[in-house]
Amino acid sequence: MDLQHEIYQEALAELRSGSRAVVLTTLNSRCPDAPAKFLFKEADLASKAEPASLREKLVWTAWQKGSLQYSEDKAGNLLIAEPYVPESRLIILGGGHIALPLAEFAAKCGFAVTVTDDRPSFANEQRFPLARSVFCESFERCFSLLNIDKSAFVVIVTRGHRHDMDCLRQVLKLDTAYTGMIGSRRRVQAIMRQLADEGYPAEKLAAVCSPIGLDIGAVTPEEIAVSILSEVIRYKRKSPYANWTQLDKEVLAEMEKEKAEPRALVTIIETKGSVPREAGAKMILWPYGKTLGSIGGGCSESDVIKQAYDVIRHGGYKIIDVDMTGEVAENEGMVCGGTMKVIVEQLL
Repeated sequence: MDLQHEIYQEALAELRSGSRAVVLTTLNSRCPDAPAKFLFKEADLASKAEPASLREKLVWTAWQKGSLQYSEDKAGNLLIAEPYVPESRLIILGGGHIALPLAEFAAKCGFAVTVTDDRPSFANEQRFPLARSVFCESFERCFSLLNIDKSAFVVIVTRGHRHDMDCLRQVLKLDTAYTGMIGSRRRVQAIMRQLADEGYPAEKLAAVCSPIGLDIGAVTPEEIAVSILSEVIRYKRKSPYANWTQLDKEVLAEMEKEKAEPRALVTIIETKGSVPREAGAKMILWPYGKTLGSIGGGCSESDVIKQAYDVIRHGGYKIIDVDMTGEVAENEGMVCGGTMKVIVEQLL
Protein backbone atom coordinates (compact mmCIF):
# COMPACT_ATOMS: atom_id res chain seq x y z
CA MET A 1 0.00 0.00 0.00
CA ASP A 2 1.39 3.43 -1.03
CA LEU A 3 0.54 6.89 0.27
CA GLN A 4 -2.69 8.39 -1.08
CA HIS A 5 -1.08 10.98 -3.33
CA GLU A 6 1.32 8.37 -4.73
CA ILE A 7 -1.61 6.15 -5.72
CA TYR A 8 -3.28 9.05 -7.49
CA GLN A 9 0.01 9.99 -9.15
CA GLU A 10 0.27 6.46 -10.55
CA ALA A 11 -3.38 6.48 -11.62
CA LEU A 12 -2.96 9.76 -13.47
CA ALA A 13 0.23 8.49 -15.10
CA GLU A 14 -1.84 5.61 -16.48
CA LEU A 15 -4.46 8.03 -17.80
CA ARG A 16 -1.85 10.23 -19.44
CA SER A 17 -0.51 7.18 -21.27
CA GLY A 18 -4.01 6.47 -22.60
CA SER A 19 -4.69 3.52 -20.28
CA ARG A 20 -7.49 2.96 -17.78
CA ALA A 21 -7.19 2.09 -14.09
CA VAL A 22 -9.22 1.24 -10.99
CA VAL A 23 -8.50 2.63 -7.52
CA LEU A 24 -9.71 0.56 -4.57
CA THR A 25 -10.30 2.35 -1.26
CA THR A 26 -10.62 0.42 2.00
CA LEU A 27 -12.19 2.22 4.98
CA ASN A 28 -12.27 0.65 8.44
CA SER A 29 -14.75 2.12 10.95
CA ARG A 30 -12.78 0.65 13.90
CA CYS A 31 -9.52 2.17 12.70
CA PRO A 32 -10.67 5.38 11.00
CA ASP A 33 -7.33 6.91 10.15
CA ALA A 34 -6.15 7.50 6.59
CA PRO A 35 -7.95 5.16 4.18
CA ALA A 36 -5.97 2.50 2.36
CA LYS A 37 -5.66 2.95 -1.41
CA PHE A 38 -4.68 0.34 -3.98
CA LEU A 39 -4.17 0.79 -7.74
CA PHE A 40 -5.13 -1.76 -10.40
CA LYS A 41 -3.74 -1.02 -13.87
CA GLU A 42 -5.32 -1.84 -17.21
CA ALA A 43 -2.54 -4.22 -18.21
CA ASP A 44 -3.10 -6.28 -15.06
CA LEU A 45 -6.90 -6.26 -15.20
CA ALA A 46 -7.10 -7.12 -18.88
CA SER A 47 -5.21 -10.37 -18.30
CA LYS A 48 -6.73 -11.24 -14.92
CA ALA A 49 -8.80 -14.40 -14.47
CA GLU A 50 -12.36 -14.33 -13.14
CA PRO A 51 -12.23 -12.87 -9.59
CA ALA A 52 -13.08 -14.84 -6.45
CA SER A 53 -12.95 -12.53 -3.41
CA LEU A 54 -15.34 -9.63 -2.78
CA ARG A 55 -12.51 -7.19 -3.24
CA GLU A 56 -11.55 -8.69 -6.60
CA LYS A 57 -15.19 -8.79 -7.72
CA LEU A 58 -15.70 -5.11 -6.95
CA VAL A 59 -12.57 -4.13 -8.87
CA TRP A 60 -13.49 -6.42 -11.76
CA THR A 61 -17.05 -5.07 -11.98
CA ALA A 62 -15.84 -1.46 -11.85
CA TRP A 63 -13.40 -2.33 -14.62
CA GLN A 64 -15.98 -4.06 -16.80
CA LYS A 65 -18.89 -1.65 -16.32
CA GLY A 66 -16.94 1.55 -15.90
CA SER A 67 -18.98 2.58 -12.87
CA LEU A 68 -18.18 2.99 -9.17
CA GLN A 69 -18.83 -0.09 -7.02
CA TYR A 70 -18.95 -0.34 -3.23
CA SER A 71 -19.77 -2.92 -0.57
CA GLU A 72 -18.96 -3.87 3.02
CA ASP A 73 -16.95 -7.00 3.74
CA LYS A 74 -17.37 -9.43 6.66
CA ALA A 75 -14.81 -7.54 8.74
CA GLY A 76 -16.82 -4.32 8.50
CA ASN A 77 -14.52 -2.65 6.00
CA LEU A 78 -16.15 -0.42 3.38
CA LEU A 79 -14.68 -1.18 -0.06
CA ILE A 80 -15.00 1.32 -2.91
CA ALA A 81 -13.73 0.54 -6.42
CA GLU A 82 -13.53 3.55 -8.72
CA PRO A 83 -12.76 3.39 -12.45
CA TYR A 84 -10.54 6.01 -14.05
CA VAL A 85 -10.60 6.68 -17.80
CA PRO A 86 -8.35 8.92 -19.91
CA GLU A 87 -9.62 12.33 -20.92
CA SER A 88 -11.15 12.36 -24.41
CA ARG A 89 -8.73 14.11 -26.76
CA LEU A 90 -9.51 15.45 -30.22
CA ILE A 91 -6.48 15.82 -32.49
CA ILE A 92 -7.20 18.06 -35.48
CA LEU A 93 -4.63 17.80 -38.24
CA GLY A 94 -5.07 20.99 -40.23
CA GLY A 95 -5.98 24.47 -39.04
CA GLY A 96 -8.20 25.66 -41.87
CA HIS A 97 -11.81 26.85 -42.16
CA ILE A 98 -13.35 23.57 -40.90
CA ALA A 99 -10.92 23.19 -38.01
CA LEU A 100 -11.93 26.58 -36.63
CA PRO A 101 -15.55 25.73 -35.66
CA LEU A 102 -14.65 22.09 -35.00
CA ALA A 103 -12.13 23.03 -32.31
CA GLU A 104 -14.60 25.41 -30.68
CA PHE A 105 -17.55 22.99 -30.69
CA ALA A 106 -15.42 20.05 -29.54
CA ALA A 107 -13.93 21.98 -26.61
CA LYS A 108 -17.43 22.97 -25.49
CA CYS A 109 -18.42 19.29 -25.66
CA GLY A 110 -15.67 18.34 -23.23
CA PHE A 111 -12.84 17.29 -25.53
CA ALA A 112 -9.25 18.34 -24.89
CA VAL A 113 -8.48 19.77 -28.33
CA THR A 114 -5.10 19.84 -30.06
CA VAL A 115 -4.64 21.56 -33.42
CA THR A 116 -1.60 21.34 -35.67
CA ASP A 117 -0.78 23.02 -38.97
CA ASP A 118 2.43 24.01 -40.71
CA ARG A 119 1.35 27.62 -41.33
CA PRO A 120 1.95 30.16 -38.52
CA SER A 121 -1.09 32.20 -39.53
CA PHE A 122 -3.30 29.12 -39.07
CA ALA A 123 -1.58 27.45 -36.10
CA ASN A 124 -1.65 29.90 -33.22
CA GLU A 125 -3.45 30.27 -29.89
CA GLN A 126 -5.22 33.45 -30.96
CA ARG A 127 -6.97 31.54 -33.75
CA PHE A 128 -7.84 28.61 -31.47
CA PRO A 129 -8.38 30.08 -27.97
CA LEU A 130 -10.30 27.04 -26.67
CA ALA A 131 -7.73 24.48 -27.80
CA ARG A 132 -5.59 22.83 -25.12
CA SER A 133 -2.55 22.84 -27.43
CA VAL A 134 -1.70 24.36 -30.81
CA PHE A 135 1.40 23.25 -32.71
CA CYS A 136 2.96 24.93 -35.72
CA GLU A 137 4.95 22.13 -37.26
CA SER A 138 5.13 20.18 -40.51
CA PHE A 139 2.78 17.24 -40.86
CA GLU A 140 5.80 14.97 -41.26
CA ARG A 141 7.32 16.00 -37.91
CA CYS A 142 4.30 16.89 -35.77
CA PHE A 143 3.45 13.35 -34.61
CA SER A 144 6.25 13.26 -32.05
CA LEU A 145 4.47 16.16 -30.30
CA LEU A 146 0.93 14.80 -30.34
CA ASN A 147 1.16 11.70 -28.11
CA ILE A 148 -1.60 9.95 -30.05
CA ASP A 149 -2.93 6.88 -28.22
CA LYS A 150 -6.16 4.91 -27.89
CA SER A 151 -7.87 7.78 -26.05
CA ALA A 152 -7.31 10.11 -29.02
CA PHE A 153 -9.89 10.94 -31.67
CA VAL A 154 -8.03 12.02 -34.82
CA VAL A 155 -9.54 14.23 -37.52
CA ILE A 156 -7.57 14.83 -40.73
CA VAL A 157 -8.67 18.05 -42.42
CA THR A 158 -5.50 19.45 -43.97
CA ARG A 159 -5.46 21.80 -46.95
CA GLY A 160 -4.44 19.24 -49.54
CA HIS A 161 -4.55 15.67 -50.79
CA ARG A 162 -0.83 15.08 -50.26
CA HIS A 163 -0.90 16.25 -46.64
CA ASP A 164 -3.99 14.15 -45.91
CA MET A 165 -2.19 11.05 -47.16
CA ASP A 166 0.98 11.87 -45.24
CA CYS A 167 -1.06 12.22 -42.02
CA LEU A 168 -3.09 9.08 -42.62
CA ARG A 169 0.05 7.03 -43.21
CA GLN A 170 1.31 8.08 -39.78
CA VAL A 171 -2.02 7.60 -37.98
CA LEU A 172 -2.49 4.10 -39.41
CA LYS A 173 0.58 3.01 -37.47
CA LEU A 174 -1.10 3.99 -34.20
CA ASP A 175 -4.06 2.83 -32.10
CA THR A 176 -6.75 5.50 -31.84
CA ALA A 177 -10.30 5.75 -30.55
CA TYR A 178 -11.37 7.19 -33.90
CA THR A 179 -9.73 8.23 -37.16
CA GLY A 180 -11.56 10.29 -39.78
CA MET A 181 -10.34 11.95 -42.98
CA ILE A 182 -12.09 14.53 -45.10
CA GLY A 183 -12.48 14.05 -48.86
CA SER A 184 -14.90 13.15 -51.61
CA ARG A 185 -15.93 9.53 -51.97
CA ARG A 186 -13.98 9.18 -55.22
CA ARG A 187 -10.83 10.72 -53.78
CA VAL A 188 -11.05 8.61 -50.64
CA GLN A 189 -11.39 5.41 -52.67
CA ALA A 190 -8.26 6.32 -54.63
CA ILE A 191 -6.34 6.98 -51.42
CA MET A 192 -7.42 3.68 -49.89
CA ARG A 193 -6.40 1.74 -52.99
CA GLN A 194 -2.97 3.38 -52.98
CA LEU A 195 -2.41 2.71 -49.27
CA ALA A 196 -3.52 -0.90 -49.72
CA ASP A 197 -0.95 -1.24 -52.50
CA GLU A 198 1.64 0.15 -50.09
CA GLY A 199 0.90 -2.71 -47.68
CA TYR A 200 -1.33 -1.11 -45.04
CA PRO A 201 -3.65 -3.75 -43.49
CA ALA A 202 -7.18 -3.89 -44.87
CA GLU A 203 -8.73 -3.85 -41.37
CA LYS A 204 -6.88 -0.62 -40.49
CA LEU A 205 -8.02 1.06 -43.70
CA ALA A 206 -11.60 -0.10 -43.18
CA ALA A 207 -11.66 1.46 -39.73
CA VAL A 208 -11.00 4.95 -41.13
CA CYS A 209 -14.16 7.08 -41.29
CA SER A 210 -13.92 8.69 -44.70
CA PRO A 211 -15.66 10.60 -46.12
CA ILE A 212 -15.76 12.00 -42.62
CA GLY A 213 -18.84 12.92 -40.58
CA LEU A 214 -22.49 11.95 -40.41
CA ASP A 215 -24.46 12.53 -43.59
CA ILE A 216 -26.65 15.48 -42.58
CA GLY A 217 -26.30 17.40 -45.84
CA ALA A 218 -23.76 19.78 -44.32
CA VAL A 219 -22.54 22.63 -46.53
CA THR A 220 -21.00 25.43 -44.46
CA PRO A 221 -17.81 24.97 -42.38
CA GLU A 222 -19.92 25.15 -39.21
CA GLU A 223 -22.34 22.51 -40.48
CA ILE A 224 -19.47 20.26 -41.56
CA ALA A 225 -17.92 20.69 -38.10
CA VAL A 226 -21.23 19.62 -36.52
CA SER A 227 -21.31 16.60 -38.84
CA ILE A 228 -17.76 15.57 -37.91
CA LEU A 229 -18.21 16.15 -34.18
CA SER A 230 -21.49 14.21 -34.19
CA GLU A 231 -19.69 11.19 -35.65
CA VAL A 232 -16.85 11.56 -33.13
CA ILE A 233 -19.32 11.73 -30.23
CA ARG A 234 -21.15 8.66 -31.55
CA TYR A 235 -17.87 6.74 -31.53
CA LYS A 236 -17.04 8.03 -28.07
CA ARG A 237 -20.40 7.12 -26.54
CA LYS A 238 -20.50 3.68 -28.16
CA SER A 239 -16.90 2.79 -27.42
CA PRO A 240 -15.72 0.52 -24.56
CA TYR A 241 -15.02 3.74 -22.60
CA ALA A 242 -18.53 5.14 -23.06
CA ASN A 243 -19.90 4.43 -19.58
CA TRP A 244 -16.72 5.16 -17.66
CA THR A 245 -16.94 7.99 -15.16
CA GLN A 246 -15.35 11.18 -16.48
CA LEU A 247 -13.66 12.97 -13.57
CA ASP A 248 -12.79 16.65 -13.28
CA LYS A 249 -9.16 17.06 -14.31
CA GLU A 250 -8.60 19.88 -11.79
CA VAL A 251 -9.78 17.63 -8.95
CA LEU A 252 -7.54 14.79 -10.13
CA ALA A 253 -4.56 17.13 -10.35
CA GLU A 254 -5.14 18.25 -6.76
CA MET A 255 -5.52 14.66 -5.52
CA GLU A 256 -2.02 13.75 -6.68
CA LYS A 257 -0.37 16.58 -4.77
CA GLU A 258 1.33 15.87 -1.45
CA LYS A 259 -0.05 18.26 1.14
CA ALA A 260 0.85 18.88 4.79
CA GLU A 261 -2.62 20.20 5.61
CA PRO A 262 -5.60 17.83 5.84
CA ARG A 263 -8.38 18.11 3.29
CA ALA A 264 -11.65 16.27 2.77
CA LEU A 265 -12.40 14.27 -0.37
CA VAL A 266 -16.11 14.00 -1.14
CA THR A 267 -17.27 11.31 -3.59
CA ILE A 268 -20.75 10.38 -4.77
CA ILE A 269 -20.98 6.59 -4.42
CA GLU A 270 -24.64 6.02 -5.31
CA THR A 271 -27.49 7.90 -7.00
CA LYS A 272 -31.19 7.29 -7.51
CA GLY A 273 -33.60 9.30 -9.60
CA SER A 274 -32.77 12.68 -11.14
CA VAL A 275 -29.56 14.12 -9.68
CA PRO A 276 -27.13 16.84 -10.83
CA ARG A 277 -24.03 14.58 -10.81
CA GLU A 278 -23.50 10.86 -11.21
CA ALA A 279 -21.65 8.35 -9.01
CA GLY A 280 -17.92 9.01 -9.08
CA ALA A 281 -18.17 12.81 -9.11
CA LYS A 282 -15.79 14.39 -6.59
CA MET A 283 -15.19 17.54 -4.61
CA ILE A 284 -12.24 18.57 -2.42
CA LEU A 285 -12.77 20.75 0.65
CA TRP A 286 -10.20 22.71 2.68
CA PRO A 287 -10.62 23.61 6.39
CA TYR A 288 -10.82 27.34 5.59
CA GLY A 289 -13.76 26.92 3.18
CA LYS A 290 -12.13 26.60 -0.22
CA THR A 291 -13.67 23.95 -2.49
CA LEU A 292 -12.69 22.40 -5.81
CA GLY A 293 -15.07 20.45 -8.00
CA SER A 294 -18.74 19.86 -7.32
CA ILE A 295 -21.23 17.16 -6.40
CA GLY A 296 -24.18 19.26 -7.56
CA GLY A 297 -24.20 22.61 -5.79
CA GLY A 298 -26.93 24.17 -3.64
CA CYS A 299 -28.39 22.19 -0.77
CA SER A 300 -26.91 19.00 -2.21
CA GLU A 301 -23.54 20.31 -1.02
CA SER A 302 -24.28 22.51 1.99
CA ASP A 303 -24.89 19.75 4.57
CA VAL A 304 -22.08 17.66 3.12
CA ILE A 305 -19.66 20.58 3.51
CA LYS A 306 -20.62 21.02 7.17
CA GLN A 307 -19.96 17.37 7.93
CA ALA A 308 -16.77 17.41 5.90
CA TYR A 309 -15.28 19.89 8.37
CA ASP A 310 -15.73 17.28 11.12
CA VAL A 311 -13.84 14.74 9.03
CA ILE A 312 -11.02 17.24 8.45
CA ARG A 313 -10.76 17.94 12.19
CA HIS A 314 -11.25 14.46 13.59
CA GLY A 315 -10.34 12.08 10.75
CA GLY A 316 -12.22 8.96 9.78
CA TYR A 317 -14.99 9.05 7.22
CA LYS A 318 -18.71 9.70 6.95
CA ILE A 319 -21.43 8.38 4.67
CA ILE A 320 -24.12 11.00 4.07
CA ASP A 321 -27.51 10.59 2.40
CA VAL A 322 -28.57 13.63 0.38
CA ASP A 323 -32.32 13.86 -0.27
CA MET A 324 -33.51 15.96 -3.21
CA THR A 325 -37.02 14.54 -3.46
CA GLY A 326 -40.47 15.86 -2.71
CA GLU A 327 -40.77 18.68 -0.21
CA VAL A 328 -37.01 18.99 0.26
CA ALA A 329 -36.46 19.76 -3.42
CA GLU A 330 -39.54 21.99 -3.64
CA ASN A 331 -38.52 24.12 -0.65
CA GLU A 332 -35.05 24.61 -2.09
CA GLY A 333 -36.32 25.35 -5.61
CA MET A 334 -34.39 22.42 -7.08
CA VAL A 335 -35.22 20.82 -10.42
CA CYS A 336 -33.73 17.49 -9.34
CA GLY A 337 -35.78 14.90 -7.53
CA GLY A 338 -33.47 12.06 -6.60
CA THR A 339 -31.17 10.95 -3.82
CA MET A 340 -27.42 10.59 -3.48
CA LYS A 341 -25.19 8.67 -1.13
CA VAL A 342 -21.93 10.50 -0.51
CA ILE A 343 -18.75 9.48 1.29
CA VAL A 344 -16.42 11.99 2.93
CA GLU A 345 -12.87 10.89 3.74
CA GLN A 346 -9.62 12.56 4.70
CA LEU A 347 -7.27 13.43 1.85
CA LEU A 348 -3.73 13.85 3.13
